Amino acid sequence: MISKKLLSKKLSSWFPKKPPIYDIHKTYLENVAQGPFFKGQIPKRQFPPKEKWIDFLGYSVASRIGVPAGPLLTSRWVDLAAKLWFDLPIYKTIRSSEHPSHPLPNMVYVDTKDMTSTQAQLAHTPSPRLEELAVTNSFGMPSKSPEFLLEDIPRANACLQEGQVMIVSIVGSNRSHCTFLEDFVEAARLAKNAGAKIIEANFSCPNVGKSEGCLYMSPSAVAEIGSALVKAIAPIPLIIKVGTFGSEEQLREVLLAAARAGIRAISGINTVSMTVVDALGNPALGPTRLTSGICGGPIRETALNFVENAARINKEEKLGLTLIGVGGITIPEHFDQFFNAGANIAMSATGMMWDPYLAARYHNIGTYG
Repeated sequence: MISKKLLSKKLSSWFPKKPPIYDIHKTYLENVAQGPFFKGQIPKRQFPPKEKWIDFLGYSVASRIGVPAGPLLTSRWVDLAAKLWFDLPIYKTIRSSEHPSHPLPNMVYVDTKDMTSTQAQLAHTPSPRLEELAVTNSFGMPSKSPEFLLEDIPRANACLQEGQVMIVSIVGSNRSHCTFLEDFVEAARLAKNAGAKIIEANFSCPNVGKSEGCLYMSPSAVAEIGSALVKAIAPIPLIIKVGTFGSEEQLREVLLAAARAGIRAISGINTVSMTVVDALGNPALGPTRLTSGICGGPIRETALNFVENAARINKEEKLGLTLIGVGGITIPEHFDQFFNAGANIAMSATGMMWDPYLAARYHNIGTYG
């Protein structure tokens, strides 16, 4: 065994000395084909005794740590996350048919400390402190073909060890041949046919059209689409991903609608949307992408506030929802902040990409070989 202090010291040199495992200078497809960009040792792990494992939506898992939808592009990325002790990896959001990514830039560093502002400034270099690291991402939820997914999702499931379970993220698309709801159901059935154990529906992406990205704000949309998805994937559990809310009452109405629809868990938050500009005030991502999602340390307090409010409402209304906290977890201590705020599960995206040893340092149950 190795002490938490010693393990943290031994692994903490990844950032800023080493680049993130997602190369922000390469296209999405180049990252799919060539990544993840990880050249480190895999920490040897001793799983906790099974009596200490927890139940997560019917699956016995070794810990409450995961990676949200976004960083894990294919089975290779899921495999790496699982080997690095993230026990609840989420396979990147898929659609019912192949869909391209936005062009470069897809991810840039930003300088923002005021999350009450609607604008963030482009930064040419990242903060050297992981607690303050901030990026914005704009991909448009690209997706590989159904043929690829039907082969790759089973490969990803096969990468996991006992005590780990993968979630597959899905989203609906606007198609000419069917309604948005019908397409969302088609994406859900694709995930189910590919062997998804648990499915997360993304109701909250800030980098797509409003019909796709703001569903979570409408209790009626959550009820209608949530009910249809629950029925389509039964008995697979359904999670929905949400963003920030304008009021506590809106959050309460959405949580009530989700529970009534048979949704089992809520995940939040999915970034904070802002206008990102360069030094001259021009859109940093180009004129067609005026806003994008801010990720990293600066959104942590916003995410914690969401978790605290959602946990309280969940308890008051006796909804029985599982709560997944996401947003700004970049160092090991942040996981416990989310658990203390009421999250059942905590996940890190930016933190995991810039410090792939984040979960290993938090767990503190391994030795380094």
